[in-house]
Amino acid sequence: MSLIELDVISSALTEEFLTFVLGDETYALDIMAVKEIRGYEDSTKIANAPDYIKGVINLRGDIVPIVDLRIKFGIGEPIYNEWTIVIMLNVGTRIAGIVVDAVSDVVALNDEGIKPPPEFGTAFDSRYLRGLATVDDHMVIIVNIDELISSDELISSDELGLFDAER
Repeated sequence: MSLIELDVISSALTEEFLTFVLGDETYALDIMAVKEIRGYEDSTKIANAPDYIKGVINLRGDIVPIVDLRIKFGIGEPIYNEWTIVIMLNVGTRIAGIVVDAVSDVVALNDEGIKPPPEFGTAFDSRYLRGLATVDDHMVIIVNIDELISSDELISSDELGLFDAER
């Protein structure tokens, strides 16, 4: 096999991830799921929604639920200010926004650089994690956004009519 063929195979196994900050930790998600990045804006509250669903916004005619990952993951007391970020995601046929503290960078990782997440037992649902990687000597937690957005808690949001938005 030539070096060119090896390079093509190697690059085919590489994925790009958007890194973001929650509290003191760096997380990442598949950049292909990212629709847009925007500043936080007040959302319309929905009665009986879980506390981590901040409400809904109108995104160019689509009603989009906003999920605060800081609350969902139990990471400190969230602060909403001009630096708070919402990452709009395409997940299947849904659009959802996730609130994060900051967006960092885009990194390329291959499968070999992603280690499986540890099992936490019942203390934390590790199905939300795709794996862990090291980027510039820092641990990055890779979120399984498909599992997070389609988790049992968020599927119950369908009953609230929060996931009417189509890609």
